[in-house]
Amino acid sequence: MNNPYEVLGVSETATDEEIKTAYRKLAKKYHPDNYADSPLADVAEQKMKEINEAYDAINQMRQKGKGTGSTGSSSYSSSANSQFYNVRIYIQRNMIDQAEQILDSTPMGNRTAEWYYLKGMCAYRRGWSEQAFNNFTTACNMDPNNQEYRAALNNMQNQRAYNYGGYNQPNMQGTGAGCSCCDICAAMMCADCMCDCCRAGC
Repeated sequence: MNNPYEVLGVSETATDEEIKTAYRKLAKKYHPDNYADSPLADVAEQKMKEINEAYDAINQMRQKGKGTGSTGSSSYSSSANSQFYNVRIYIQRNMIDQAEQILDSTPMGNRTAEWYYLKGMCAYRRGWSEQAFNNFTTACNMDPNNQEYRAALNNMQNQRAYNYGGYNQPNMQGTGAGCSCCDICAAMMCADCMCDCCRAGC
């Protein structure tokens, strides 16, 4: 099976609630009732199966304490080997102070691309967009082929363009309240959380 996080379109450091929100949105989109008389019914059915399998796989991994990854497309299968595995777990649980305590105690010589990426994630969760952008940029410069770092940087670039384009809303940036991880449309997706979705869609 493909990386289940990629199937749901979320970061491997996403919170459980963000995973659930992404699943609900996709389940609503590909629910069989939407394609009852459509030639795409089989495609939707296969997609729904893939979404369900991905959601189940993520839940199983997180129950075993393996909910986050290290690098690139193979990261979710080698998460325990990450130097900063505990930091990823703290970020996943939104325990940012604990995550930064580990990061800040890391000697300068050991601050790898992953260190800058995770430091950026901490800043992102706090709503410090400029600091997050700078750290993601450094991570990508140090490891330009890493898809995880690149996705985070692209998200920040899109969000900055969105805000600077005149669509910035109060309290979205710099408030300290934080943003949802790696998804500038998270505010819109929250509407899907209002439906009582359980495996088969809303």
